[in-house]
Amino acid sequence: MRYQGKLTQWNDDKGFGFITPNGGSERVFVHIKSFPSRHRRPAENVLLTYELQLDTNGRARAGNVAFAGAARPAAAAQQGDSALPMVLLGVFVLALAAACVRGALPFAVLGFYAVASVLAFVMYLWDKISAESGRWRTPENTLHLFALIGGWPGALLAQRRYRHKTRKVSFRRVFWMTVALNCAALGVIARAGLHTVFGGA
Repeated sequence: MRYQGKLTQWNDDKGFGFITPNGGSERVFVHIKSFPSRHRRPAENVLLTYELQLDTNGRARAGNVAFAGAARPAAAAQQGDSALPMVLLGVFVLALAAACVRGALPFAVLGFYAVASVLAFVMYLWDKISAESGRWRTPENTLHLFALIGGWPGALLAQRRYRHKTRKVSFRRVFWMTVALNCAALGVIARAGLHTVFGGA
């Protein structure tokens, strides 16, 4: 028998929360592993359908959980599907490569961005796996720090590839702030011709 209720409490970092059944009976514990489909992250106040199960201690918990008629927000779809971020990424890579060729920046900077991007990509992948398995998550501040120091291209690719961190508006806002700050700092360095600081001739 399936029941319906609202997800009234959810801790996305730890991957669990509580469902308040329709009718106002006692809340039911739910874990991220109980969602067969991982294409959409749970969020508070969404309607869910579920089966009642018992854990090893005999306590009720939700199993085989599904979203009940909750449409995907348009804003979230735009964040995940828009081509604009990838266009901006392509422009940035070309501009960075051109700056290195002209001598405004040493090629070591290009290498630094590549290494930082690979690390950021791996961190996003690990956080995605942890989110789906209910393990300890990578702090958002750590993800933002790697984006700020130059790993944002890899972070952006991971977001697109794994559909991770694309629906949380507050995270996206801070992420693009780190991108803007990083690009602004790089622009100041290139304009001032301070490539010798990074080992250029």
